[in-house]
Amino acid sequence: MEPLRRITAVAAPLLRDNIDTDAIIPSREMRSVSKTGLADGLFAGWRYRTIGGRDADPRFVLNQAPYAGARILLGGENFGCGSSREHAVWALREYGFRVIIAPSFAPIFEGNCVRNGLAPVRLSVETVAALSSQVVLDPQAHRLTVDVEQGVVYSDASEPHPFELDGESRAMLLEGLDAIDLTLKHLADIDAFFAADRTARPWIYPDLAAMDHAS
Repeated sequence: MEPLRRITAVAAPLLRDNIDTDAIIPSREMRSVSKTGLADGLFAGWRYRTIGGRDADPRFVLNQAPYAGARILLGGENFGCGSSREHAVWALREYGFRVIIAPSFAPIFEGNCVRNGLAPVRLSVETVAALSSQVVLDPQAHRLTVDVEQGVVYSDASEPHPFELDGESRAMLLEGLDAIDLTLKHLADIDAFFAADRTARPWIYPDLAAMDHAS
């Protein structure tokens, strides 16, 4: 994954509570089992005038010119609720988003974000609303900065707003690691444990070479 340490970007406000994964990527838009080919279906039910169509609705925030190139999304309470489909995060990531700022997230969605290099940043309802009110004045000029390393969000018109990520999530985002990569950082310790345990309890380690020969 691409590491995420600090980003300054256009932020798009979508301050609706309970935005579920079917709104983020409707099932009809899940035409791929891979992480690619999903960006066009992102928020399809709101982004386009007709179901299954591609006629952009100018009322939707992502179709408005001032929000071109948005990489930060401002959302409402319980963002990412609904099903556990990881496609929702894949679609957001492929579209270009690196940060979702919201008062709260559905737990599975939040975990999927981190595993795909998308930072789920929790700020209070009041703070998200204040940031949104600054952004809408001129989205291209009033960009937000999210510093994962320092744990703060700020703009040219606001004081830094602190946020917290658990240690594992922070490490995965900063270093661009998935859960397996994070575990493999301790490979020397893992190997040392098994070497010592093999000496202490040899009977639980079958001789695989002998078994292969016997077969």
